[in-house]
Amino acid sequence: MPVRRVALLTAGGLAPCLSSAVGGLIERYTDIAPDVEIIGYVDGYAGLLGGRAIPVTPEVRAKAHLLHRFGGSPIGNSRVKLTNVKDCVKRGLVTEGQNPLHVAAEQLTRDGVDVLHTIGGDDTNTTAADLAAYLHENGYELTVVGLPKTIDNDVIPVKQSLGAWTAAEQSALYARNIIAEHSSNPRMLIIHEVMGRHCGWLTAATAVKYQEWVESVEFSGFGGNTLGHWDIDAVYVPELAFDIAAEAKRLRSVMDEEGCVNVFLSEGAGVETIVEEMIARGDEPKRDAFGHVKLDTINPGHWFAKQFAKLLGAEKTMVQKSGYFSRSAAPNTEDLALIKQCTHLAVDAALRGESGVVGQDEEQGDVLRVVEFPRIKGGKAFDTDQRWFTELLEAIGQPKGARIPTGH
Repeated sequence: MPVRRVALLTAGGLAPCLSSAVGGLIERYTDIAPDVEIIGYVDGYAGLLGGRAIPVTPEVRAKAHLLHRFGGSPIGNSRVKLTNVKDCVKRGLVTEGQNPLHVAAEQLTRDGVDVLHTIGGDDTNTTAADLAAYLHENGYELTVVGLPKTIDNDVIPVKQSLGAWTAAEQSALYARNIIAEHSSNPRMLIIHEVMGRHCGWLTAATAVKYQEWVESVEFSGFGGNTLGHWDIDAVYVPELAFDIAAEAKRLRSVMDEEGCVNVFLSEGAGVETIVEEMIARGDEPKRDAFGHVKLDTINPGHWFAKQFAKLLGAEKTMVQKSGYFSRSAAPNTEDLALIKQCTHLAVDAALRGESGVVGQDEEQGDVLRVVEFPRIKGGKAFDTDQRWFTELLEAIGQPKGARIPTGH
């Protein structure tokens, strides 16, 4: 069946690839299938359920290349799980008794959509998988092709998610200014909280990027303008356990010698402990539509600051989060190249009617291909045995710690 109309949809949190991926899809269709109409559903799956779409006009096609220069998404995002009927009803996206999957399928049919491109992380693409399965089981003729977007880089089995490289680079840039705060007070504890609910890849990659910068610059040696003051002292990720008492003893010696301690912390590190403490005192943590604890409501960075401040004899503590800064950036050169490869293959797959998520398939030799929807999952653990990470820990004098089993 020929493709006549294509719909684009971005969902979940932001990443430095959404705008560029939208632009890349529009460019690719314009180059090889210019007669195909394109629309964009506004605000992700919420817009699909509400039938809110905007057309990609000839004027937009002519300026699609400009989208590569921006962060964010030109068509907006939302966090909606189509199989969470209760949440969809509560938010007014469907009425009582309606099946969101059916509402979405009917809307796509009314709009004459032959191909739906979803750009998002594991939640977005598992929702796309649910929708694709429903469409197939109920006789709807529609191809769904997803693109993997998440700065956590935790989509199974995709090796490299779009936007993650840029997020690490931007988080490291953010850290340069934050670490300068070591000079604002004696005995300063600085915690740089990096996004990463279950996966420590972004925290580790950010730390490596920052460390590369530290080692590339020349310090005057005057006062606090030394490597010791600007260096990273600890990196904590969800995949590795560590002994707070032992680490506090190690970092106390750093504080005594340098007058400051700089910690890079994944927001997911220690979350289970924090949640257990909350529940024990009768506080139920807030959760999103996918059942995830809303991390901004439990403040992992502040919890760690509280644990360490007294043990290190810190006179002042500062917790700074780079997440919103990094995830809203425009893509860097590395990501732009990957986005181009993925959007080209996504359009080619769509035109031949092949559904799935485009990415480098780790389970098939890292080949860039259309990964089957049933194989897409979230929560991929960061491989802490990778040489670039173990060398980082060795360089900053931090014990590696025991691996926490996958699924923690």
